[in-house]
Amino acid sequence: MAEKIKKFFAKKKADARFKLAGPGRRLDTSDDSSSSVIQTGKHHASQVPRGEPSHATRQAAEAALARLNSQRKDTNFNTSLAAIQAQVRRELEAERKNEELKRSPPPLRRSTEEEVELEMSPNLAVRGVYYRCPMISEEILSKDEWKTKIKEFLFEQLEEERGLTACLIIHSCNYNRIKVVDCMEVLCKYLENIIANPDEPKFHKIRCSNATFKDKVLPILGCTELLYGAGFRQQNLEHNGTIEEFWVFEKDNVEGIETLEFLRDALKAEDRIELELDRNVQVLSPAQASKRVELPPAFYSLSPEDLKKEQQLRSEAMEKQMQLRTKAMRDKEEQRELRKYKFALIRIRFPDGLYLQGTFSVYEKFGSVIEFIQEHLENNIPFVLNSPTGHKFEEADYENTLFALKLVPATILVFQWDPSYADDMKQFNTFLKPEMMMLVQSL
Repeated sequence: MAEKIKKFFAKKKADARFKLAGPGRRLDTSDDSSSSVIQTGKHHASQVPRGEPSHATRQAAEAALARLNSQRKDTNFNTSLAAIQAQVRRELEAERKNEELKRSPPPLRRSTEEEVELEMSPNLAVRGVYYRCPMISEEILSKDEWKTKIKEFLFEQLEEERGLTACLIIHSCNYNRIKVVDCMEVLCKYLENIIANPDEPKFHKIRCSNATFKDKVLPILGCTELLYGAGFRQQNLEHNGTIEEFWVFEKDNVEGIETLEFLRDALKAEDRIELELDRNVQVLSPAQASKRVELPPAFYSLSPEDLKKEQQLRSEAMEKQMQLRTKAMRDKEEQRELRKYKFALIRIRFPDGLYLQGTFSVYEKFGSVIEFIQEHLENNIPFVLNSPTGHKFEEADYENTLFALKLVPATILVFQWDPSYADDMKQFNTFLKPEMMMLVQSL
């Protein structure tokens, strides 16, 4: 069993024992002292408008500058870096020439197929959407691959910890949340009836042909494993003159009623094996960044067929779009367009021409993009981001989602050092960590 799963199971059991012990009390405080509440999970602290860099920020930046001035660079890496920079300069020159060509008058005719292809092939591209699952392994897989792997992994744990593993299967391996909640309510009712009436025989039997059991419980993966972990076993019993299959509870199959309470609470907690979106980090040269490759179907909320229909409808509605419409109508249509996407591809363009690329959920906050950049910068120096049109993103934007900022489905952000440090950083033409520079994709 994976170490993290073991720790998870151990913590759940410890929490259950602590809960059964009753409310606690600190010895070094009075009875009327207020209890503290611990909040888990990542969150951004409330942001304040950007002012002058704080004394601590200045100190950190000055230390980074001093380190840059004093550190000895590796000769081999400098050689490869110089080659990369030379290649980037050549590509930037080619890009400028291409821009000049684009400014020339376009052809008079352009087929509908070309228009659709241009819309389906934006500048930003990625091969697919991938995930991590730290609870199980360090692999990076697609969602479908993880679904299979999580199911296989959890079923392997049943012999060691059947009840709690069954709870995880119910919440992790079934994808219709409404049906899962309905099943959970029925299972909790079965357990609560026995908890409240441990000696009442009628609550010890579940008839398999019962409509509620057949419709709400049996179709959910993991439900029979949970019943087994709760002390139920399958038996054939007489019912109305015929032999029928039942799940029958026996006290000897569990350590005590506390086991049922524990499983009920575990079901209601709705813990599951979570996936984390992998950033799929890439570092691209200008030539790489200029290639047009379609975003993968996983980026869209719609199927490829629906997307094709949408493009056809959009082409047919071009005349309608030219008509005078209110701002509210335009905003509503824009929001409808944005909701087609589940993910956003963000590229950060650095002054040296390189691009840092990452994949984000459209509902992640802009602060996640800031953290992503900070993670890969060689130096911890304050910086600013601008949109291609020159809009500067402020700290007030950090709590807004990418969807709210309309950075969907793909966008380029322009990186600049904070003006307070821009002059000091001019002498250094590197931005990303050396290991990230090695990711520059070959042409």
